[in-house]
Amino acid sequence: MADGGVVRRVGNGGSTAFWAPGSQILWRYRENAGERFHIARPVTVVRDDEEVLAVWLAPGTTCVKPVLADGTPVHVEPLQSRYTKPRSVQRDRWFGTGVLKLARPGESWSVWLFWEPGWQFKNWYVNLEEPLTRWKGGVDSEDYFLDISVNPDRSWDWRDEDEFAQAQRDGLMGAELAERVRAAGRDAVEVIEAWGPPYSQGWQHWRPDPSWAVPLLPEDWDRTPVHVSP
Repeated sequence: MADGGVVRRVGNGGSTAFWAPGSQILWRYRENAGERFHIARPVTVVRDDEEVLAVWLAPGTTCVKPVLADGTPVHVEPLQSRYTKPRSVQRDRWFGTGVLKLARPGESWSVWLFWEPGWQFKNWYVNLEEPLTRWKGGVDSEDYFLDISVNPDRSWDWRDEDEFAQAQRDGLMGAELAERVRAAGRDAVEVIEAWGPPYSQGWQHWRPDPSWAVPLLPEDWDRTPVHVSP
């Protein structure tokens, strides 16, 4: 995955590797307070440069997601025991409409765009997370639980504050990290209220190249990465 799609652009600091549009890579998340990967999503690169990494998660893509050890979906488990019961992972397909993910280098969040059927734009979703780390096959991060939903009318609201609080109670996030996440959330809100990138850039009108194939999930989706810049 991604091996044939790396391009090098030369800047003031020398050459930097970026993925060419159409490259297929993995977007992964490590489990919280652990080292294993529990989310892996094959995606297609839309744009990759010094300003943004944009990728498309196509409908029907086979992904890896966390479940409880008995196969119970995580979201149906009561919050009080959701993060303390043993877990496993399972393969599943991304149903519904696809998702466009945008990440700016070094930021502690990515912005996801959702559509209703028929390409009716629904909303932006700010996923607070560890800044993406790049490797040959894709990008890795750790989800920070707390999120922000942004509506087309520019209104916004916090999401999953209960999960954010429970994760702290269960020891998945210390006080120092939690404060950094809150600070990152405030920074993200400043961008929203100023209607800065990516909200002002018209990404809601973007459409995927119809020639793109749905990426396949590699058997070694959880392999240990060799990190690269930038």
